[in-house]
Amino acid sequence: MDKTLVLVVEDDKAVRNLITTTLNASHSYSLLTASTGESAILQAVSKNPDIIILDLGLPDEDGMEVIRKIRTWSNRPIIVVSARSEDEDKIDALDAGADDYLTKPFSVEELLARIRVAVRKMQYDSRAVEDEAFFENGALKIDYSAASVFVGGQEIHLTPIEYKLLCLLAKNVGKVLTHHYILTHVWPNPAEADSSLVRVFMATLRKKIEADPSKPVYIQTHIGIGYRMNRVP
Repeated sequence: MDKTLVLVVEDDKAVRNLITTTLNASHSYSLLTASTGESAILQAVSKNPDIIILDLGLPDEDGMEVIRKIRTWSNRPIIVVSARSEDEDKIDALDAGADDYLTKPFSVEELLARIRVAVRKMQYDSRAVEDEAFFENGALKIDYSAASVFVGGQEIHLTPIEYKLLCLLAKNVGKVLTHHYILTHVWPNPAEADSSLVRVFMATLRKKIEADPSKPVYIQTHIGIGYRMNRVP
């Protein structure tokens, strides 16, 4: 099996060495490194890595701009690893196109877990292309052609907004979607809605698809940021 090619973009040598040593120890990854935004974009274009781990505080340009540039041609997973811990920074990075956000200092175990999620999503996406009329995740099934949703083989009724929410999450399994992203993709007039509406409809959706809405399996909340659909066996 070919190894997953990971591009590590980090100007701090100690952190870069920590990440590369950790990934080398797992024997599952091939590695590229870059210490500037310019080098990162060049590597992304020429080598087409499977996953990009990106620091935001680069010496030549902000990592946010690197994300935006890469997203003009690539949908490869981008995991931000940054010392910026404010919710606003996380939201900006996710809205720019990052798939995940890890705050420094971080545990190597958590970083490896985030990478495994990204790999599973890539593998699922490659298999799912064959039949886009259906989506299946654990006991959850969406029949796009009939606009129908089933849990454990039983059809459930969703409102139009709930259905749009579910489909948006399903199309982005494993990716954190911010409140802003959800509002602009689900609500007809996002300027007239706010994040409280997202929370209300997400709560009603969970009641319909989760066995225990207080302990959700499918839809994970990222407090102050948004939501993620988990891949369920």
